Formats: sequence, C-alpha cells, structure tokens
Amino acid sequence: MNPIKTFPKGGVHPEENKLSSDQPIITFEIPKQVIIPLGQCLGAPAEPIVAKGDKVKVGQLIATAKGFISANVHSSVSGTVNKIDEVMDHTGYRKPAIFIDVEGDEWLEGIDTSDTLVKDITLSRQEIIDRIKQHGIVGLGGATFPTYVKLMIPQDKKAEYVIINAAECEPYLTCDNRLLLEKPMEFLVGVKVIMKAVDAPKGVIGIEVNKIEVAKKLDEIIKSDKYFEGIEVQPLKTKYPQGGEKQIIKSITGREVPSGKLPIETGCVVVNVASTFAIYEAVQKNKPLVYRVVTVTGKSVKKPSNFLVRIGTPANMLIEAAGGLPEDTANLINGGPMMGKSVSVTTFPTIKGTSGILMLNEKDAQPRQVSNCIRCGKCVQACPMGLEPYLLNRLARQNNFEETEKHNIMDCIECGSCEFTCPANIPLADYIRYGKNKTGQLIRSRNQK
Repeated sequence: MNPIKTFPKGGVHPEENKLSSDQPIITFEIPKQVIIPLGQCLGAPAEPIVAKGDKVKVGQLIATAKGFISANVHSSVSGTVNKIDEVMDHTGYRKPAIFIDVEGDEWLEGIDTSDTLVKDITLSRQEIIDRIKQHGIVGLGGATFPTYVKLMIPQDKKAEYVIINAAECEPYLTCDNRLLLEKPMEFLVGVKVIMKAVDAPKGVIGIEVNKIEVAKKLDEIIKSDKYFEGIEVQPLKTKYPQGGEKQIIKSITGREVPSGKLPIETGCVVVNVASTFAIYEAVQKNKPLVYRVVTVTGKSVKKPSNFLVRIGTPANMLIEAAGGLPEDTANLINGGPMMGKSVSVTTFPTIKGTSGILMLNEKDAQPRQVSNCIRCGKCVQACPMGLEPYLLNRLARQNNFEETEKHNIMDCIECGSCEFTCPANIPLADYIRYGKNKTGQLIRSRNQK
C-alpha cells in the first residue's frame, strides 16, 4: 500500500465519534407512506409527471429534471400517489413533494434486484453517462451535484485520474465505511464504470488511516483480481477536511485546483463512495437511485445505526429505530456536525443527500460565549483554502461584497474549520456562508448583463 499522504494547508482534528462504525447496515422497513421531495439536487427541482391516484412501482420515473443542473426523481416504493403538496424538509422551508401510499413492493420491469455481481461493462461511455442521468444519480456525500454533469469531460480536457473520496472525514458519519466493508466488489466495479465513462487510465481510492481495515480489504481484492487493474488504494492522514474535493486532489496528486476552476483542470474527477455504488447499480443493474445508507447517531443515542433507507422515509422513523430521541438532545442535524445543517422538525423526509441524522446532546451543543476577535490568526492557520476567515467575516457583516469577491470568498468550501478553531467562538462559517451567497448573487447578476 502507498505511503500516507495529506494536504499541506490548514485542517483541524475534531473528535471522530465514529460510534456506529461497527454496526452493520440494516435494511430499514418500508414505511406506510413516503414523501419524496422534488428538489433533491444542487440545482432546479424536478417537475412531477404523475398525479393524484396514479399507480407507481419502485424505480418508476415520477419527476423529470428541469434544466441542465437538475436530476430525475424516481419512486422508492410501489403504491398510489396520495397527493402532490408541500412538506417542511431538512432546510426548514416548505417544498413541493410527492406523497405515495405504499402497497406491496413491486419493482419496475427491467430492474435487476438480485445480489448477483455484474462485472462485464457492456455500455459505451456515452451510454453510461446517459444511464446515470436517467437514473437520477447525484453526489451522495452531501453536495448532491448531478453526477452526469461531472462526468461530461470538455473536449479540450483529459481525465487522468478518477479519485474516489472514501475519506469520510466528517465526525460521526460511518455510512460510506460500512458500504465499503459490506459491498466492496460492487463498489470496485463502480470505480471501473466511472473510469470507462471518463476514459481515465487510473482510479485512486483515498481513505483516511482511521479506516485502515477497509483500506486493506480493498487493497487485497484489487491485487488478487486483474479485472481491477488500474485501481489503487491511497491511505490519507486523518485530518478534517481531508474529504474536501480540492483537498483530496492535492493530497493524492499534488495538483492544485485553480481558483474559480473545476477539478478537471487538474485532470481529476472526484466521486463519493455512495455515488460510486449508486453508479454501479444504475449502469450494471438498471436501478434508479431509490435508497441510500443513512447513519443515525449521537453520544446519547441508544443504538447508533446504519440503515439502508428508501428515499422519502420520515426521519422520525429512523430516530425511533435507533432508540428514540434522547431527552438531552439539544440539536438535530441533517448530516455531520461540521457541514451538516440543523433541522427544526424530526419528520423531515430523507432524501438523496441525507448521509446522516445526528442528535447532539446538551453538553456538545450548548452555545458558546462569543467575544471579540483577538487577531490570533488561528482561523487563517486552519483554513484549508488559504483564505483569511477573520477578514471575510468582517466584510460579510459589513455587506461589502465587492471586497469579499476580491478576497476569494467563493473559494470557501464551508468546512467550518475556522469556526472550530476560533478561541473567540465567533460564528465565522455562518457569516462567510452568508457573504458567499450574496457574492455569488452579485457575480451572477453581473454576468447576466
């Protein structure tokens, strides 16, 4: 196995809290009703093509992508469309969704639901990308960017590396690690599918050394089977945010993504573990993205778990299956503690981007006393993008968005390392996220003129 690598700038070491790492994936029960939001990707929400009273099967297309940056949505259950209405999702806003009453578990014809491993990749490069688009695959690490767009390499560019982000550096989350341990062959075939789709000669799986068990397991499979030639495992230092797209590229290749540019500028395509598995199922099994693995966890949670969940399953059902909402829960988070978002209700539906449901107890979630910036520079040292968070915070609070643009606020990956290390407890990430949003609006309005 290769020597351990890491990225050179910044990074922090939050408590790992991988409480569910030893818990096998449990196939969760199908609920009596699922609520499937139409907006499940970073882009325009899909448009429904079903109506109240329609019968649907598992894997059936129920909403079509609207625009280039959008993703199809499929039914995760079989049954009857109850209504198309709004539901409060994980963002706290009411969004349009399709409510389906479950009747049995009948899958759409042509979908392979068996456990048989399919290694022979018969589709062409374009057919693979088309299949991924049709089946609604998005980035399952949380960003939910439509995967087919990422795989459409410009004619003047060349993909040299497919990098699989298996770092799972976000504290508490273990869904990717369990997927690698339990479905390694399917995952590795998925890597080969992506390599063919972008015509890349090399695939590199980046894994933090705190998950060395799965790194060794994958390395053994690769070395014992010539089919997986061209793929290698790269151990990475346990450091947050090792799984950031730009950080993992720098760690593995030594190349740096230029400011304002995409990873393909470095010859790299980065895909998450869960997305890679979903790509295997879409291309080799003709299976749309209708379920995913979700980690349900927290220090006070009775049974931290990893569940294989149908999209649209209410979160409160998962919480109950993990032992119920602990009495000392102070903050419910969709995702992990560093980049996840707090939610105000427990009934929000799980979506493609729901990697975890975290229940922080009062001790860990208690508000910290904010004081004035002491110009210590710790936020600058922690920033993996080499930015000046204290300055961006001040400019954002002043609504000086022309200056935030000049100081590269759009390069911020919103990892929260600056806020984690700030001795004054200033909510740097929140203000910078606000400034980034407003600066992005300014740039888009300028480009439209």
